[in-house]
This record gives sequence, structure tokens and C-alpha cells, in this order.
Amino acid sequence: MTAEPRPTDSIWRHRDFVRLWWASSVSLFGSFVTRTALPFAAILVLGAGPLEIAILRALQLIAGLIVGLFAGAWVDRLRRRPIMIAADLGRAVLLGSIPVAGLLGVLSIGQVYVVAFLAALLTTFFDVADRSYLPTLVEPDQLVRANAALTASASIAEFSAFGISGFLIQLFSAPIAIAVDALSFLASAILIGTIRGPEPPRPAVAEREPVLDEIRDGLQVVAGSPILRAITGATASAHVLWGVFGTSFLLFATQDVGLGPAAIGIIAGLGGVGALVGALIAERTGRRLGLGRAMLLTMIAFTVGNALIPMAPSGAIVIGAAFLIGQQLVADSGGSAYEILEVSLRQSIVDDRMLGRVNGTIRFSEDLCQLGGTIIGGIVAETLGLRAAMAVGVLGGVVAVGFLWFSPIRRLTAVPPAPVGAFLPGEDLPLTE
Repeated sequence: MTAEPRPTDSIWRHRDFVRLWWASSVSLFGSFVTRTALPFAAILVLGAGPLEIAILRALQLIAGLIVGLFAGAWVDRLRRRPIMIAADLGRAVLLGSIPVAGLLGVLSIGQVYVVAFLAALLTTFFDVADRSYLPTLVEPDQLVRANAALTASASIAEFSAFGISGFLIQLFSAPIAIAVDALSFLASAILIGTIRGPEPPRPAVAEREPVLDEIRDGLQVVAGSPILRAITGATASAHVLWGVFGTSFLLFATQDVGLGPAAIGIIAGLGGVGALVGALIAERTGRRLGLGRAMLLTMIAFTVGNALIPMAPSGAIVIGAAFLIGQQLVADSGGSAYEILEVSLRQSIVDDRMLGRVNGTIRFSEDLCQLGGTIIGGIVAETLGLRAAMAVGVLGGVVAVGFLWFSPIRRLTAVPPAPVGAFLPGEDLPLTE
């Protein structure tokens, strides 16, 4: 832990955190461009339909499933900053191959699949390391503020990147737009490389258990804690929604509502405004309502907001766009606030020596459920239509609310004061009467 700032200092006086914040902001800007550009490269350049988009999303999720649990174990074994740098450099090379192939006229759906799969492998390692690295960089009472700052910058990147990506795709092409992401990962690697704060020592090779035993320990920590079980169930259920929407949203917006890439980019960018609102209100909402009630309320907002999408009328472009804008503002606001509170809670209650495996376990469950949602979304969209698929996806949010409601989280007033290594006894939690 760096001794650079005192706990009462502003998070912006923490130089290493500011470097991490810049790295996150730059790479997220590029990633949001690619989130729109990669499926559009498949749709507009290669003529992909619902099934091909479902395969694309499924490959990304399968990659996370393959390495998710192992990533958690290795993140606890090794220093986390080098893992993040290596993942950034690898993603820069992979995504850079898309515009090169596009310029040479040899881009194929097979290459898009391979790049999406390998980049998702690296993203899993990066994300697990990133969420495990922050608590070693800032003080415990700064976690909510630090996560809120990261989410706020992500929301600004989302607003600007999604808006710009639509125009980049229309003016140049989707493959060229992806080049922005490749450059952003290179910049992120350089910025993370400038962080100087030492990480806690990792276990010596002789002290390590077999990797499968370490993975089992992480699973037992999550299974043994009522709070971590509820967090896992809620976030995994919400990812069923994301899986369905990832398969169907772009096609629904273009084919049913009648919007073009630029309009979709602008509307998606407005989600950044909603996410920014969520980042700004997360800490205050947690203080006012209590941590558990704030998490429940923000998940409800996330679910209600997403329910606006299947309600958007077909062919009525202005009204349909209004429904999609409402979804971006309401759902993204609730979702970002929930994520800040949930991740901060997770980072606070799990011992650093176990945090990578817990994060890996939760990431694995998210990817598994998102894969299920992707498959369900593709099947329902092909058989019953895109609107029906979007309606089915909303059920994932409803289930997520149920996990929080029927758990100790609903009665949490604050973050439990001490980390745990195995489980959280319910009687030790600061609950309301």
C-alpha cells in the first residue's frame, strides 16, 4: 500500500491513482468505440445476421469462461500491474489486425471471431487484475470514491466514444474505427507502466498450492458468504440481460425502430450521461439509504430502465428513439451506481490474498450467465422476433432484484469493517433493525 496520501486526502492527490484513472479512461474510450464498431464490421462489411452476432458474442463469453477461474488464481499469485500491462499490449496487437485486414481487403468473419475470442481472453485477465489491484493502491475508506471516479470517467468515455463511433463508421468504416481502440490500449499500457507504488508481496513459488486447489478455495469463499452469494447471483442474473441485449439490440434498433449507425451511436452515448449521474450519486445514495437499500434501489432502476427497450414502437423513429434514450439514461444510471457500490463492498470485505480468486469466480459466473443469455437471445430472436428477445432479457434484471431482496444485503447499512478470508458470519454484519 502506498503511503502517498492520507485517508482524508482527496483521491485526486494520489498520483498513482490518477495515472490508473487516465489509463482506464483512455482504454475505455477505445473499447466503447469497438463495442459498436466490431459488430457493425460483421453486420455492414461482412453481412452478418442474428446468428453470426450471437456467435461473436458467444466466443467472447466462452473465452472468459475458459480462463476466468484460472485468471483469479494467477492474479493472486503474481503482481497485478504487469498482468494489466501485458493484457493491454496483447489487445492492441489483436485489434490492430482488424483495420490492417480491412485496408488490404482480406477481412473475414473468421478473423473477427478469432480476434474477439483472443482479446476476450486478455480482457478477462485484465479485469480480474484491475479490480484486485485498486484496493492495494488506495485506502479502504477511499474505495467508493475511487470506484466512482473510475465509473464517472468511463461514463464520459461512453458518451463521447459511442457518439463518435457512429460517425467514424459512417465516414470511414467499422474496421478503421477499431484502430482507435488498438491505440488506446497501447496508451493505457504506457500509463500503467508509470505507476510506482509497490504491490503487497505475492506468495513464493514454494508456498503456492496447486492451482486447482486455489480455485476451489475461491469458490468456497463465495459459497460460504451470504453476501458474496447474493452479489454473485444478482450480477450474474443481470448479465443474462446483457447477453440477450448484446445479441439483439443493434438489430432491433436498426430493423425494428429504423435507426442508422450515427443515431444509434448518439443514443448509446447518452448512456454515458446516465452512467455519469449514477457515478455522482452512488456514494451519497449509499450514505442516505444505507448500502444495502441503495444497492437494491439502483438494481430496480437498472431493470425498469431496460424494460423500456421492448416497449419501443416499430417504425415510429422519433418515439422509438425516445424509448431507447430513456433506457440509456435510467438503466445506465442505476447500473453504474449499483456497480460502484457492489464492487466497493466486494473489495472491502475480501482479504487481498483471496480477492483475485473471488473476482475470478464472480467473473466466471457473469460470463456463464451472459453466454446463456446470448444463446437464449439468438434463439428467441430467430424464432419469435427481436422484440420478444428483448422482453425475455428483462427477466434477468427481475431475478437480480430478487437475489438482493432475499439476502442480508437488503439490511446492510455500511461496509463491514474488516476483510474476511473465508466467509462472512451474518451476526458480524452491520445490519439495520
